[in-house]
Amino acid sequence: MPKSAEKPSGGPLRPDDLFEFRLGRLLLLLEVIPELPYRKPLDVERISFYDFFADNPFLIFGRDTPEHAELVLTGFDSRNLSYQSSAQRFSSRRERLQHDLATLLAYGLVEAKPEERRIAYELTTTGRHGAEALRSFYAQSYRRSAQVVGRELNRLSDKALQEETRGWLRADDLLIDLFEHPAQAATDVP
Repeated sequence: MPKSAEKPSGGPLRPDDLFEFRLGRLLLLLEVIPELPYRKPLDVERISFYDFFADNPFLIFGRDTPEHAELVLTGFDSRNLSYQSSAQRFSSRRERLQHDLATLLAYGLVEAKPEERRIAYELTTTGRHGAEALRSFYAQSYRRSAQVVGRELNRLSDKALQEETRGWLRADDLLIDLFEHPAQAATDVP
């Protein structure tokens, strides 16, 4: 894979700026989520929610929940400053997702298949081997977070997921169009 970082000029390098890091995280996500109950097709829309919230689980799970305690024990820190400006981070991360998935497709690590009138992504055998090879502490923690978050999000229909996300991101109405499919937006225009 190409070694590239999208480092903002003058700013610190964050893990999300590392192309390989993002691809590895997507492999982990696509390894874990299909194994959970109430499986949903993993199209770009769903993957964007699962990916963002698996990396930012405390936007969903408050301090008094058992999930919060479990995630703290796996190494996540709810005091992390990255929880600020969540709606903006969700938007920019989502923009990169299509490129990242296209790269995984090009490398033969994922495949795209029609499922329930959508294009859903799943790991190939090579992609599964790649995900299984990721064994760092972060990979273990992210897998656990993806399981916890995935169980929660799998319970939700697409519409309910969008509504819950608005609350979790504390998004105002100006940001809501991030969640609309182009076909939906076209039908909403008078």
